[in-house]
Amino acid sequence: MVTLPDFRDAKIPPRMIAAEIYRGSSYGPKHPLAIPRVSLVVDMVHALGWVDGSSYVTGPVATAGQLTRFHDPDYVRAVMQAERDQALPEDMMVKFGLGKNGNPIYPEIFRRPATAAGSSIMGADMIAKGGIVHHPAGGTHHGLRDRASGFCYFNDPVLGIYALLDSGLDRVLYVDIDAHHGDGVQIAFAEDDRVLTVSMHQEDLWPKTGAIDDIAGGMARNLPMPAGMNDDEMRYVLHEYLIPLALSFAPQAIVLQCGCDTLAEDPLSKQLLGNQSIWEVVGAMTKLAPRSLVLGGGGYSPYGVARCWSGVWATINGIEIPAVLPITAENILRVIKWTHSRGRQPDDTMFTTLCDPWRGGTIREDIRERVRRLRGYGV
Repeated sequence: MVTLPDFRDAKIPPRMIAAEIYRGSSYGPKHPLAIPRVSLVVDMVHALGWVDGSSYVTGPVATAGQLTRFHDPDYVRAVMQAERDQALPEDMMVKFGLGKNGNPIYPEIFRRPATAAGSSIMGADMIAKGGIVHHPAGGTHHGLRDRASGFCYFNDPVLGIYALLDSGLDRVLYVDIDAHHGDGVQIAFAEDDRVLTVSMHQEDLWPKTGAIDDIAGGMARNLPMPAGMNDDEMRYVLHEYLIPLALSFAPQAIVLQCGCDTLAEDPLSKQLLGNQSIWEVVGAMTKLAPRSLVLGGGGYSPYGVARCWSGVWATINGIEIPAVLPITAENILRVIKWTHSRGRQPDDTMFTTLCDPWRGGTIREDIRERVRRLRGYGV
């Protein structure tokens, strides 16, 4: 494989942003986000000794003023009212998508997404002079200016990108490898020639947008992938499309949404990835700009999320992942209680290891053709 240039500043160590609000906060017992996610990642990296007081930062709650850099003030007030009252009038629920369509009113409905937003803004500020920030609670890419959508109340990737632009940057690359199309971020920057948004997603999943010929106002690229994507196909897309595109665009900053609902054990997609190919994308893309904000996103198997995003942190730090987890880390995974009708229950290796076996396979001609077609759009 071709040796990549490395635009990182080796003198600036990566940092992780998280918060305790995610521990115990749930969208409700039957919701896909009933599961623990960020708290598991935090516990894993601490158990493995991969963070300390200098590398782990607690994220703040965004203020209303920060949120209205993108979101409509009436909508922000509605989310705050929903948290205060734990209810909204029906007309407001319909207007703002709150308490509807998978976006429940729950105890932390304002503070939890506002913390994710505040953390993306903080992360952007932290990398103003260079560096990498990993913010696993980020990546809420469906949030719209004036309504909740797709489990997302505030669009923290958009707010993080705005913070980067406000710092004086004028060339930001947003790359989204979640199983679902990054529609909210594309919509936000469709007409902004400072931001190129790229989404690779499963073609038949909600919101069923992001067709290959959808370039929005000219600054969007979309690669819908057929179900059954394997690790070799992810590697092919990385080397044949994502890396060449990034090298051509020459971003000053990369915002990477690395939702892991493409893992084979995830119940909400039909992709077949292991976590190694996601780590390959993270490892490559974070070299291609002096600043990187690495976000989470989708991921609905708690085992998959904990293992994948902990490995993302190891990847950006160059930490060697142990072949066998220490008992403290193993126990974090073993005590998870999770049942889902479409979830793949873990075998023992999922408790005792962090790294999936390489889940490779044939690179389908359909995928090669889609990449060729998309490369025709250029930058």
